[in-house]
Amino acid sequence: MIEIKSKREIELLKIAGDITGQTHLYLKPYIKPGITTKELDKLAYDFILEHDATPSFLGYDGFPASICASVNEEVVHGIPDNRRLVEGDIISIDIGACYKGYHGDSAWTYTVGKVDKNKQYLMEHTEKALFEGLSVIKEGAHVGDIGYAVETYALKHRLGVVKELVGHGVGRDVHEEPDVPNYGIKGTGPILKAGMVLAVEPMLNLGTADIGILENDWTIVTLDDEPSAHFEHTVLVEKDGYTILTKR
Repeated sequence: MIEIKSKREIELLKIAGDITGQTHLYLKPYIKPGITTKELDKLAYDFILEHDATPSFLGYDGFPASICASVNEEVVHGIPDNRRLVEGDIISIDIGACYKGYHGDSAWTYTVGKVDKNKQYLMEHTEKALFEGLSVIKEGAHVGDIGYAVETYALKHRLGVVKELVGHGVGRDVHEEPDVPNYGIKGTGPILKAGMVLAVEPMLNLGTADIGILENDWTIVTLDDEPSAHFEHTVLVEKDGYTILTKR
């Protein structure tokens, strides 16, 4: 069942979203050559706790860290470890923060120093694909409208659309109904209503859309080893549009 959030729930989701966005801003200056993804994870953990929240992902279905840190060809669910970032990497950091039982969820892809033109292109157009998807959100629109907008933009820019992974509702659980795919047909899927809260999150590849999973049973990678980018915001559906809850 797709929940319509109450005024109280929306206020708590706004706070959770704000903490999530602020955690991204806090981490950004540390994302540079030489830092390990485990160090970034510890920074995020401490920051979230200092803001009276808890990391949504830590322990979620057994996930062992506070953030997902996915580098280059890793699409999502990269597990922070002792890997040091190097000049030219890109890294997707997915952060969730739970405040008084309600969640914020946002991923962003960052450069590590200077990156090549292909990675710049991938990041630019994956971020723009996110906002193409958000642009159609309002009461009365369909979930399929979001996916159609993302996919149309991505294919126009020759990027691979990962179809096995989707956006989702957000609330008392970090993943709720409905699924929000990054592909779709206009006018299909659940109808949006004011008070719904959704995470829209294009995951686009520079090469093909084909993916696999590493032996850790978490980390998704591109099969052709080409880089992938991931951008995500949690938003509140309103009568005439939407409000981003995870502003940075």
